[in-house]
This record gives sequence, structure tokens and C-alpha cells, in this order.
Amino acid sequence: MTWARPDLRISLGWTARDLGAHLYNSLHNKLLTLPDEVLVYPAHGAGSLCGKQLSSDTVSSLGEQRRLNYALQPMSKEEFIRLVTADQPEAPPYFTYDAVLNTRERATLDQNLGQVLHPIDLAEVLRLGDAGAQIIDVREATEAHLAGTINIGLSGQYATWAGTLLNWSKPIVIIAEPGREQEAVLRLGRIGLDRVRGYLRGGMEALASRPDLVWSTNRITAPTLAEELASADPPVLLDVRNPREWAARHIDGSLNMPLNKLQERISEIPLDRRIAVHCASGYRSSIAASILHQYGITNLMELAGGLAAWEAASLHVDTKHLRDKAILTTPARRCKPSWMM
Repeated sequence: MTWARPDLRISLGWTARDLGAHLYNSLHNKLLTLPDEVLVYPAHGAGSLCGKQLSSDTVSSLGEQRRLNYALQPMSKEEFIRLVTADQPEAPPYFTYDAVLNTRERATLDQNLGQVLHPIDLAEVLRLGDAGAQIIDVREATEAHLAGTINIGLSGQYATWAGTLLNWSKPIVIIAEPGREQEAVLRLGRIGLDRVRGYLRGGMEALASRPDLVWSTNRITAPTLAEELASADPPVLLDVRNPREWAARHIDGSLNMPLNKLQERISEIPLDRRIAVHCASGYRSSIAASILHQYGITNLMELAGGLAAWEAASLHVDTKHLRDKAILTTPARRCKPSWMM
């Protein structure tokens, strides 16, 4: 468990330093004046971008946090601000949207669910898609999808990537496994994406008689990708992890194009070459593949299991950038003069 990141309202005229100072004041002048027995219930859990080093605990005590939380150790306000603002990941676009929504009166999640959680026939889903609605398939990455949808699976950082990639001003239609529609809508509503029109009645079973509307990505194993890369006509290897991940370790010759920048950099992807896309484990690459399909880039393959599968197959990864950084940032050792030996 830790405390909130201090950059939620940066684009609204605040700075991370301003917000870090407010966070320090809230902790030291309000929360830390309370007794150790006070229970703390975090609003966000492990995996959320709304904090650093978030624990999976759902409750803690203020006393436990005093002892264990890095941000609550004795330090000056300046030291605190430097600590909590260092190495913040890029804030997703929906952070600003949510900051504005939090200043307005809105329907509760339960009220919104009652209004939007209803089935829609396939014909109506297609009509909404033609009219500009965003259709998201929240099932696992290994399955075929309705053409034109974006695949953001419930099994991963669903809300984060939905908030990053979807347009909050456009309506949304859900395709889910039967029984998981409410979870999909609820998790969107928690980040302010509540313009849901409904979900596809029957899920993908509704497409059983319409195979012409279904597409799937060729998912290949790491050894097969290695053979493709060594062939006379190798594909362009597209790595959609973030720059820090790529710098730490990557496959030789890969092009790093982070998933959150993929749509704005889509023109950089050659149309006359096969594309092989991968991420760390396969979750983000499935999202990327669905985006590439939307832009007409269909001659592609996806590395099943991502870089983890590549390394598990004992295939080479380049860590030179990480080694170079370590050399540049590690202080030189001072040798004793010979007369001091």
C-alpha cells in the first residue's frame, strides 16, 4: 500500500511539485496525526497506475503504514517531493478526464449499470459500429474476434488500457464471455467511461453463422519467430512495450513503438512487409494486433507469450543498452595511491 501519485491534475495547470506538496501536507498535517489503530482502506490496488509500489492488501493500519511505507519515513517536505515525483510513468489521457469528472455531479455506478447493461443483437452492434461506436472485445487474446473491434482483455490491466486507448466521447459496445458483461461495464465505469450502449447478445456465438465477419491473428511460437527473423524475408519486429522495458532487454533488430503511442505512429509501420508484434507476455501485443487490423495492417503475426516465451526458449536478448546505462551511471572506483597500499 502507498499513497497517490501527484500528477493527476498536471494538465489542468498544476505541477507535480505543487501536488507533491499538497500530498505531503495531507499526510503529515492530517492523516499522520491520527492514532496507529486507524484502519486504511486503499482506493486502488496492485497494478493500478494511480500509485507507486501498490500492495495487494485491501486494508492496513496507520501504524503499519508508519513502519513500512517508504513515503512515510522521516524526511523533509523537499525530500518527500523528490521521492514521490521521481520516475513517474506517463499519465494516461483518462487521468485528466477523470479529474474533471470528479468535480461534477454524476450518476452512481449502480445507476449507470442499470441504464447500460442490456443485450444488443448483432445487427444493431454492426449498425452502431458503422456509426462510430467503439466495439471492445474483452475476452482472452487467443480467440478470433469480430472484425473492427479492439481486444482489451479483462485478465490484464483492462481499465488502464481502455482509458488510454478509447475515446471517452464516443459510445462503447462490449463483446464478452456470457456472464462477464457486468464486470466489463463496471470496470469501465470506475474510470469514467460510462457511455456504454450495451453488449453483444450471446457473445461470439452470435457470429456462428457469419464467419465472414470474424478475423484472427496468426499467433506463433518463439522458435518459429526466430526462424522467420533468420529467413531471407524477415518480418518487421514490432515491440510494443514501454521504452524502459525495451532498453532493459529486447530482441535484436526490434522496432520499439509503445502501445500508447501506436495509433499516432501508425504511419511509420511499412505496409509492404510482414509485421511480427510482441510485448512482455502477450497481453499488450493482442491489443496492438487488433489496432493494426483496424488500420488495414493484416499481414501480421503475434508472438505467443511475448518476450517471456522468447527467453524461456533460451533465445538471445540484447541488454547492451542496460549495460551502457550502468557504465554511465556507476561512479568510478577510486584507487589508492601505491604508497597507501
